[in-house]
Amino acid sequence: MWSDRLEWRVSDMPEDYGSAVTRMEDRVAAIRSGAAREMVWLLEHPSLYTAGTSAQPSDLLDQARLPVHRTGRGGQYTYHGPGQRIAYVMLDLRKRGSDVRCFVHDLEEWMIRTLAVFGVVGERRNGRVGIWVDRGAGREDKIGAIGVRVRHWISFHGMALNVAPDLGHYSGIVPCGVRAHGVTSMHDLGLQTSMAEVDQALQETFGDVFQQR
Repeated sequence: MWSDRLEWRVSDMPEDYGSAVTRMEDRVAAIRSGAAREMVWLLEHPSLYTAGTSAQPSDLLDQARLPVHRTGRGGQYTYHGPGQRIAYVMLDLRKRGSDVRCFVHDLEEWMIRTLAVFGVVGERRNGRVGIWVDRGAGREDKIGAIGVRVRHWISFHGMALNVAPDLGHYSGIVPCGVRAHGVTSMHDLGLQTSMAEVDQALQETFGDVFQQR
């Protein structure tokens, strides 16, 4: 059973970004040593930008808009804030083939299956990490972002799914370095989905994707 080897943690209030990263790093060390179970942490952050290891200075369009946190995850600039469900995924990839590309693919699949619960068709795009929604007439908007880090084959950071964030804050950055497309959310698509409903769907679909190999 997943409950025997995986802990789910859900934060009811927005978590400070720096403190959350420290807690992730501590958990990664504990998982590696065998002192703790794998964990998925569902949370929100106060409004902020994070700059991944590939972030370009020119992609920060409004430096004064929100705090910017440099982070060790992969990827470029992204926005975090209330209304966005973040899933920090701390798994032992040694039990899943020690394959980072496969892990990223699984995160994408997890988002796709979660969105499908609510009738949203999430799709991958070649050359673009994350999950996209076809809005018609050639328009594609991003609804989910991925940025991961792996230390001694234990994963951390993870993904961010837009449920009902303030999409206006994305105007302060070039999200994930992609200029040609926009950003959307479940509420922007007309779904009045609650965060609790999204959390339930995430937990229900997780085991179908992240089986140990």
